[in-house]
Amino acid sequence: MVSSLKPNRVLFELDLLKALVAVAESGSFTVAATRLHSTQSTVSQKIRRLEDLAGHTLLDRSNRTVSPTEAGHIALRYARQMLTANDNLAQSLSGTMVAITVRLGLPEDFATGAITKLLSTFSRAYPHVKLEVTSGLSRDLYHSYEQGEQDLVLIKQRRHSRAAVICRPEKLAWIDSARQPCLDQDPVPLVTFPQRGLYRDDMIQALETIGRPWRISYTSSSLTGIQEAVVSGMGISLLPRRAVAKEHRILTRRSGLPDIDAYEIGIFFRPSASAPIRDLANVLVRLIDHARARS
Repeated sequence: MVSSLKPNRVLFELDLLKALVAVAESGSFTVAATRLHSTQSTVSQKIRRLEDLAGHTLLDRSNRTVSPTEAGHIALRYARQMLTANDNLAQSLSGTMVAITVRLGLPEDFATGAITKLLSTFSRAYPHVKLEVTSGLSRDLYHSYEQGEQDLVLIKQRRHSRAAVICRPEKLAWIDSARQPCLDQDPVPLVTFPQRGLYRDDMIQALETIGRPWRISYTSSSLTGIQEAVVSGMGISLLPRRAVAKEHRILTRRSGLPDIDAYEIGIFFRPSASAPIRDLANVLVRLIDHARARS
C-alpha cells in the first residue's frame, strides 16, 4: 500500500469522505455513484485517493458487497462527523450572513392580522430577509421614505399627487354610529384625524358646500380611536370602506352627504429595489385587492 503521510500534513477532502460514506452505506460503488450523481469510475478514483491519503485500505472489495475494513470503520466515524460539522457550519453562516433588512412602512389600518399572514408567507420564501415594519400616518411614512429611512411604503394620498409605482383607488364612506347617530345634530359633530390628517379638509369642505354647520367634536391620530369614537356617538366621520365596522352605519347619498372620490393607495419603492422588495410590493397589492373585494 502507498506509504502514509505524516498525520499533521494530511488534509482529507470532504468530497472524498462523502464518497466513502456513500459506498459504505450502500455496499456498492454503482449505487453510491447514483446517489452522488457521478460515475462508478469517478467514485472508485475518489476512494483510491482517500486510501492513498490515509495510508490504509478502507474498503474490502473481495465480496459482492463492499464493506469497511477496520481502518475504514474508524475513517467512517470521523467522516460522518466532519460532514455533519461542514453542514452545520454552512447552515450557521447562512443564518448570520443575514441577508438584507427590508424596511416597510404601512398605515395603521393596513398593519393588521391580514398583512401579518401575508408577511409570514413572504418570510418563508425569503428566510434570510429581516423585516422591519413601521406603522403611522401616511404623510409621516412618505417623509421617512424620502429621507431614505424606508425601502418600501404603502400610503394613502390624493389622486395623482405623487407618482407611485403602483396605485389603487381608495373608496371612502361617510359613517355614523348605528346605535347613537349624530347626523341630525346641529351643528353636526365631526370625528377627524388631526390637522393635515387625511379626509379632514374634505369633510369640512363637503359640509360647507351643502350648507351644513359643523364642529370638530373629537380628533385622534389613531384609526382605532376614530372608529370607536364614531361607534360611541361622538360624531360622524369619513373613512375607507374597508375600515367600516359592523357598529357603524354607512351614510349614503340619501343622507345629503356627497360622495368623495379623491384618494388612492400608492406603493413606493426605488428603481434599484432588490427582488425581495419587489416581491413584497406584490404582497401588498394582493392585500389591497383583497381588502377592496371584502369592502
